[in-house]
Amino acid sequence: MTILIEQIENGAQAEEQKTLTITNDLVLDGGFAEPKEASNDGFLAPEINAFGHSFRDYDAESQRQKTVEEFYRLNHIHQTYDFVKRKREEYGKLDKIEMSIWECCELLNDVIDESDPDLDEPQIEHLLQTAEAIRKDYPDEDWLHLTGLIHDLGKVLLHPSFGGLPQWAVVGDTHPLGCAFDESIVHHKYFEGNPDYHNPAYNTKCGIYSEGCGLDNVMITWGHDDYMYLVAKENKTTLPPAALFIIRYHSFYPLHRCGAYTHLMNEQDKESMKWLKIFNKYDLYSKSKVRIDVEEVKPYYMSLIEKYFPAKLRW
Repeated sequence: MTILIEQIENGAQAEEQKTLTITNDLVLDGGFAEPKEASNDGFLAPEINAFGHSFRDYDAESQRQKTVEEFYRLNHIHQTYDFVKRKREEYGKLDKIEMSIWECCELLNDVIDESDPDLDEPQIEHLLQTAEAIRKDYPDEDWLHLTGLIHDLGKVLLHPSFGGLPQWAVVGDTHPLGCAFDESIVHHKYFEGNPDYHNPAYNTKCGIYSEGCGLDNVMITWGHDDYMYLVAKENKTTLPPAALFIIRYHSFYPLHRCGAYTHLMNEQDKESMKWLKIFNKYDLYSKSKVRIDVEEVKPYYMSLIEKYFPAKLRW
């Protein structure tokens, strides 16, 4: 099963594609070798999203624009350091339900991410689009395929079984708390309504942290990224460390798209970032109206789930 996405070919597009597929030499812990550079006939990043606009254009006039901006207004006001601390303690207990990875995938059938300006399809479509696009380019790296499938499973926090958290507490771009809000964060103007914005301890470059402290020691806004990271880690997944880094920080766009907050990273973060940049191409540019035959690909992903996860997980 492959994904075919039409693309307008021109010089600028070719240069963009060349930039997106460059990788760095890296070997993962546990002997997972870095994927080779994608072939020329592999997945091609389209120029426009499902609405006909350039990707991540938060100002484009579309049926989604107003919904997305209102989402970020609420997100920036309510995501505080204390709020995230409480949520990590609450959901870190993993006492909501026991279920398999695939059962969780199926729970996402009715979930639409209101923060996303590029797509309004159910989330399971995005998971499979991402995984299949990676699989097309890197057929031998099964851990990366599975990471594509599960990276957004934390969005089940929107489901009533998990407390039905509001969208602003589950989805959207993430950023650190406890230090200044970088100007690169989308819809930055709404931070003026956040109590942390007026706390002197939190409004300097490093805030309560120190340079090079490592992202693991930084409080990031609460949502599906951090939750799925906790689920995978505490359920003893055998996925490599880079997979957990991708799951935890794939929505941290100020970092991996704008270069903000790099002063907080340690050396391990910088190594794992190489993998996140590879993954990000597929997470972002696979969003299209192309449909995936779920039943056709399900056996393959079930085999990967069995390889890297227990049959039932605590959530």
